[in-house]
Amino acid sequence: MSTTRFAYRLAAFAAVTSAAALLAACGSMKSPASNFSQASLPAPIQVPAGHKVAWETVGSGDITYECRDKANVPGQTEWVFVGPDAVLKDRSGKTVGRYYGPPATWEANDGSKLTATQLAVAPSSPGSLPYQLVKANPAMGAGALVDVSYIQRVALQGGVAPADKPCTTATKGQKTMVKYQADYIFWKPTM
Repeated sequence: MSTTRFAYRLAAFAAVTSAAALLAACGSMKSPASNFSQASLPAPIQVPAGHKVAWETVGSGDITYECRDKANVPGQTEWVFVGPDAVLKDRSGKTVGRYYGPPATWEANDGSKLTATQLAVAPSSPGSLPYQLVKANPAMGAGALVDVSYIQRVALQGGVAPADKPCTTATKGQKTMVKYQADYIFWKPTM
């Protein structure tokens, strides 16, 4: 066999072997599958059919409350929700954005951000904020939040108004922060 023919066959063998290895590697790569299921969630906060999970985040931070006059009840006061300030992390624990307000705003590290309109809430565990479903307003900027249609707040821990701090006419105007954590599940329409 000539040296040229041998070199050609060796190059062809190397190309086939490399292609086979590449195909095997690609076959073992899977797009990150969502483990999230809304089957056990209350019906009012379930996302309608025709949508898929686009992004799963865990938000942790503070909820600010202010002691104010109770609406339509003269002489009485209550802690009123002012807004959140939380870091959003992906399921691996990497910081991917922020959640803050008012108005309630979700912002990805890529600069895309959006606000939303609340559609429904449902009780969660005692001492925790309620489950929530919001309809996303169009995103600003380009990035992960573009085309998000709904956001669910689930897996809640803490965040309710403080029971151990009095809110009275003497403490009106005072603010307090309460720690909380929640999963924010972002949904986009299936195409």
